[in-house]
Amino acid sequence: MNDARARLRYLDETLDLLFPGPGDPSPYTLLPHRLLPRRLVPRAWWHPGGRVTVPSGRDGIESHLSEVFGTPVRVTLRVRPARRANRKPILEARAADGPIAFVKIGDTDLTRELVAHEARTLGLLAGVPLKTVVPPAVLHHGSWRGLSVLALTPLPVRRGRIPGAVLTDAIAEIARIPGGRAPERAPLGDPARGHPAPGDPLPETPVRTGQAPSDARTWQTPGDPARTGQALGGPPSVDPLPGDASRGPGGQGFSWHGDLTPWNISRGPDGRLLVWDWERFGTGVPLGFDAVHHFFQRALRRDDPATAAKACVARSLRILAPFGLSAAEARLTALHYLIALADRHAADGHTPLGPPELWLTPLADSLEILL
Repeated sequence: MNDARARLRYLDETLDLLFPGPGDPSPYTLLPHRLLPRRLVPRAWWHPGGRVTVPSGRDGIESHLSEVFGTPVRVTLRVRPARRANRKPILEARAADGPIAFVKIGDTDLTRELVAHEARTLGLLAGVPLKTVVPPAVLHHGSWRGLSVLALTPLPVRRGRIPGAVLTDAIAEIARIPGGRAPERAPLGDPARGHPAPGDPLPETPVRTGQAPSDARTWQTPGDPARTGQALGGPPSVDPLPGDASRGPGGQGFSWHGDLTPWNISRGPDGRLLVWDWERFGTGVPLGFDAVHHFFQRALRRDDPATAAKACVARSLRILAPFGLSAAEARLTALHYLIALADRHAADGHTPLGPPELWLTPLADSLEILL
C-alpha cells in the first residue's frame, strides 16, 4: 500500500471516530490534493479538488470543542502517515478570528497514556522558570466519547535555522528541570553529581481554560504548605512511561524532553526556543540524551538505522562536549541513549527502526567494554 492510500485509509477511520454523525454533510478539502494528502480543512470556494464531506451534527468533535471554548470552532485535521505506535488524531481548532488551540486525541491505551503524561508534564513546566525554552500551556484536558482530549496553546511556528548555542542552552535547561532532581547550582557535567532518589508523583491538578504559562519561580503542591516557596529543585517528578529511560542503564538524575527533533522545535520571535510534543518527557537519565536524540533523528533522514547509530557514537564527543562530557562519557551516553530508545520501542510493541539485533546489537557488542 502506498503512502497516500495508507493516509487516506487512516483518515477514513479518524473521521468515523471524530464525526460519528448524524448531521448534515459539511464540506472539507484535502490539501494539497488526494495524491499528496496532508491536511483536511473546511472547504473554501477557491479550493481545488479533493472534496470530502463529514457529518456536522452535535456528536462531533467540533461541537465538543465549541462547548469547551465557548465559541464556534472548526477544525483542521492532519492526515497522519503510516502506522506508528504513538499515532493519534491531531487537530488545529480555529475560531472566527484564527487558531485557538492545538488538539491531541488519545484513541488507544498508549496514546491516552501519552496524552495524560504530556498534560502532567506541562503542568509541571508551568511552575518552572524557563529562560530559553517555551512550552505550550494546557488549555483543556478531558475525556470525550471515551477519547482523551488535550488542547494546547498554539505556538507560532517559524521556519529557519536554529543557532547551535540556542539549542545547547535549551537542552541544558531541560536537563535541569525539576523532577530529575539535578541540583540547580551544580555545573552541568559535574562528575560529583549523585544519583538522587526518585521524586513524588506529579499531582493531578485541574487546568483552567485559557491558562497561560506561569512565570512563578516556585512550585506548590495543593494542600502541602511545606512545599510553598520551595526552590527550583523541588517540583515532583512526572510518572515514568513504559520504556522510560530512567529505568535503563546510566540514569544520573537529569531530565530530557524525550523527542527533541528538528520538527518539534522552532525559534520564537524573541529568540527563545519553542518546544512542543512533551509526551515522552522523562527523568533520571544521563546528561545529553536530548542532544544525541536530535542528532540521531537527523541522521536517520539520510542513513539507515545501523549507520546512524554508529554515527551517534563516532560523533558523540562533538555532540556532547558543550555539556562538559569527556570522550569516554560521551560514548557511554550515546550508547545508553540508543539502548533506551530500543527499550522504548520494545515497550510500545513497535520497531520502526527494525529489530534491534540488526541496528544496535552489533554496535553494543563492539563497545561492550564501555558497559
